[in-house]
Amino acid sequence: MPASAPIVVFDLDGTLAETAGDLIATLNVVLAREGVAPVPLEKARELIGAGARALIERGFAVSGRELAPDRLEELFRVFLAHYGQNLCEVSHLYPGVTAALDRLEAAGYALAVCTNKPEQHSVELLRLLGVGHRFRAICGRDTFPYFKPDPRHLTETIARAGGDPARAVMVGDSRTDVATAKAAGIPVVAVPFGYTDVPVEDLDPDVVVAHFDALPDAVARLDPGARVPA
Repeated sequence: MPASAPIVVFDLDGTLAETAGDLIATLNVVLAREGVAPVPLEKARELIGAGARALIERGFAVSGRELAPDRLEELFRVFLAHYGQNLCEVSHLYPGVTAALDRLEAAGYALAVCTNKPEQHSVELLRLLGVGHRFRAICGRDTFPYFKPDPRHLTETIARAGGDPARAVMVGDSRTDVATAKAAGIPVVAVPFGYTDVPVEDLDPDVVVAHFDALPDAVARLDPGARVPA
């Protein structure tokens, strides 16, 4: 790979993979320990996207319960332990992901992941999904001293993957992803099928693609020097 390759950086949950079933199942294990009502899966889109701590807090808020900071940290550890053993019970890649990665790699792009999921969980989940080897860097919430929406999470991911920030594109599904890319000065493609509390169109991404089949062409439009094979 060239020292500075063009690069596409993906969010994970709600972007590359539908992970809500396993995340909400673990959340409900944590809530049950505290006598809090379970969260229905249909609430996932508005709860997931800002990391496990925020997910736990939001799960308590659904039932009108507050959570003290020290207890949150205890439950966060419980969440990580349980989820780490149940990463891929029902999680799966979205349709078209593998073919889109093929086309992007054929066009010379490096691929990376920048997620607020812990790095260890991210690496293992992508391995279980059969695509972990495709990414030159998989950077989680704990990889660096900062995380999304801090733009350094994205720019350091690009650097770790040997990518060129001047020819980088971010792909995500949430307010956090769009804000991170904008703060880094990097074009962002949004997918509308992930986890967001508002329609992604309202977040003003550069492009919205409804299916991964359209992603390589969207990347090419944002990077005029690209040649993405059909």
